[in-house]
Amino acid sequence: MEWTREMKYRRIEDIDAMQYETLKINTENATWRQKYHIQPVTGLLNDPNGFIYHDGMYHLFYQWFPLGAVHGMKYWYHLVSKDLVCFESDDRTVDPDTRYDSHGAYSGSAFVVDDEIKLIYTGNHRTKEWTRIPYQIIATLTEDGVIKEKPFIEGPEEGYTEHYRDPKVWKMHGKYYAVIGAQRDNLTGTIVVYSSLDFKEWLFEGELKTRYENFGYMWECPDYFNIDGNDIVLFCPQGVEAQDDAYRNIYQSGYIIGAIDFNTLTMTHSNFEELDNGFDFYAPQTTVGRNDERILIGWMGLPDIHYPTDKDDWAHCLTLPRVLTVENGELIQRPIKALASRRMDSETKTIEVSQEQAIFTGKYYELLVYIESLSAEVLNIDLRVSDEEYTRLSYHTRTRSFIFDRTYSGALPENVEDTRRATVLKDDLKQLQIFVDESSVEIFINDGANVFTSRIFPSEDSDGVRVSSSDGQAKLTITKFNLKEGISCQNSMLSVKH
Repeated sequence: MEWTREMKYRRIEDIDAMQYETLKINTENATWRQKYHIQPVTGLLNDPNGFIYHDGMYHLFYQWFPLGAVHGMKYWYHLVSKDLVCFESDDRTVDPDTRYDSHGAYSGSAFVVDDEIKLIYTGNHRTKEWTRIPYQIIATLTEDGVIKEKPFIEGPEEGYTEHYRDPKVWKMHGKYYAVIGAQRDNLTGTIVVYSSLDFKEWLFEGELKTRYENFGYMWECPDYFNIDGNDIVLFCPQGVEAQDDAYRNIYQSGYIIGAIDFNTLTMTHSNFEELDNGFDFYAPQTTVGRNDERILIGWMGLPDIHYPTDKDDWAHCLTLPRVLTVENGELIQRPIKALASRRMDSETKTIEVSQEQAIFTGKYYELLVYIESLSAEVLNIDLRVSDEEYTRLSYHTRTRSFIFDRTYSGALPENVEDTRRATVLKDDLKQLQIFVDESSVEIFINDGANVFTSRIFPSEDSDGVRVSSSDGQAKLTITKFNLKEGISCQNSMLSVKH
C-alpha cells in the first residue's frame, strides 16, 4: 500500500473502534511477534521517551504511530513497571491534540519537579505550506491524564534549522538544564543547552562545545548524565560516513565521555564510541533507577529501513534495559539483574568443540557462554538454525574480531545492503550473554564490554543452536535458560487505570 501524506497524518480518533480492534487482532497474530520484548500494540514503535522512576514505579513511553508501519502522526504510548521486567499499559498517553503538536508528539524526556512528573517533548507543527515549526513543550502527568502547558521554547534559535528536537532535562547545582538535538544553518549537527531556575523560564546558553564540529548533518536524542565523576553525553549523529567496521548503519548512536565546564559549555572528552555494534539500535534514553543506577533502553530499529514486518502493518520493538557503569574509562552495558526472574528451567553443557555439533533447540531463550579454553582460529555459535537458515556469531582469535552475520538468518530488511557487523574486542573472548527472541538477538560480550543488537526474521522451523570451530579446539560451558513469555506479568499488582 502506498501511504499518502493524508493517510500518515490521520489520528487514531479518526478511525472507528471496530477498525482499530481489527488492527489489534491482526497485529497480535502477525509473524515475528516478540515473546518478551516491548513492541507496539499496533502500527509502528520508535524512540523510548519519558523514561523515569518515581514513587516506586517506572514510567516508560514509546513514540507510536498506531495505524501502520510508517512514520506518521506520532503519539506517546505509556507503560508502567515496578521492575522493568513486567509492564502494564497506562491509559495516560501523550496525544497530538494542540496546535503546538498538531502533527505529532516527537521525542522527549521526563523529570520530577515538586513531586510531579513533568514530560518535556518536541511538538511537531506544520503550516499549510508544510513548513515545520518545532515547539518544546512541558506537560504534567497527573492522576487524570496529561496536562499540557504552553511551549517553553517556540521554534529554533537563530542560526539553526527546523531540525531542533528531543529535549532531555536534568538538575545540577540548583539549576535545571535541557539539551536539545539541533542542526545548524550550515547543515551540521550539534547540541544546544538551555537552563532554568524555576522550570518555567528558560535561558538559551549556547552550544555544547566538543571536538566534533563537522560530524554529520543532524544530532538526535541527546542525553547527559554523570557516572562516578565522568560526564557522559549520548547522541545520534546522522550523515556520518562509514569507516571500516565503524558507522555502518544508516544512522549512528554513541557517546563521548570526559568533563564539561558548565561555565563555558566546553567538554574535554574521548573519541565518539558507538554504543552498539549491531544492525538495529538507535535513540537510547536513560534514567536513574530505584537503586541510583543509570539504566538505558533503546529503540531496536532505525529510521528509513524497510523491515519484513512492515507487510503486516507493525514495526519495531525496544531493547532490554541495560545498567551502565564506567570501568577503566569505558562505558559498560549489562542487562538488568531483574531479568533473571524470567528464567524457568535450564540446561547446562560443557563441550569440546572441534567440529560442527548441535547442542540445543529453542526460539526464545537466554544463553550464558563461558570460554574455558580456546586454541581454534575461529569459534562459531549459530542461533535459530534449520536446514536453510542460521544466524552466526564468529570470533577470530588472532585478531580478536567478533562478527555478527545474518546473511542466512531468513528474511532481511529491503534496503540494508550488507549482512555483517563486526568489531575488534579489547580483550580475548571469555564470556557471552545472549538473549534470543522470535525476531531479535541481543549479545553482551565479556560482561558488557561490547554489545550487538539486531533484528532477525527466521522461518518457523529455525530453532536450533549449534557450535563449531576451525583450525583447533574450544572448550565451552553453555547454559540455556527457557524464558517466560509476555511483558504483562500476572500478579504484578500494578494499578494503571485512571
